[in-house]
Amino acid sequence: MNTPTHRHESGFTLVELLIVMSVILILLTLAIPAMQSVIRRGNETSAITSLRMLNEMEGQYSSTYPQHGFACSLTALGGKVGSGPPTAESAQLIPDDLASGHKAGYTFTISNCAKTTINNVDQYNSYQITAVPNSVGHSGNRGFCTDENGEIRYDPKGGTNCTELLQ
Repeated sequence: MNTPTHRHESGFTLVELLIVMSVILILLTLAIPAMQSVIRRGNETSAITSLRMLNEMEGQYSSTYPQHGFACSLTALGGKVGSGPPTAESAQLIPDDLASGHKAGYTFTISNCAKTTINNVDQYNSYQITAVPNSVGHSGNRGFCTDENGEIRYDPKGGTNCTELLQ
């Protein structure tokens, strides 16, 4: 007598594959917002660190070029190292990415420079540096500001209305 033979195939059924894909999608929907939050926090930390460095470099610039006072542009603090000796217009104190005004999802600017004229030379005695997210809510949540006093303040809405002192 011939008995019918049954073939048993190994592998996953369509239902099992759909269940696995559903679990993966659920995990992704939970992980992506958390990852974006980590990226925003990292960008904000980078912005704060960059502002501290810019304050230090403003002090160094003022010591190196006392006739100019503070630098009133990122390009004056920047410059290609090794392209010649540092000058007041290209002090070579900060890295190229920061001198360009864009770093880690933030845009940096130096503004509100107050100057006095001594012997027909403008000497800057104050400045304000701002760091605002390129896209509020995506690259960062808060905007940051500092000045010649060295205090860093922030705007919780991501702009330049920095009223809250950074702790």
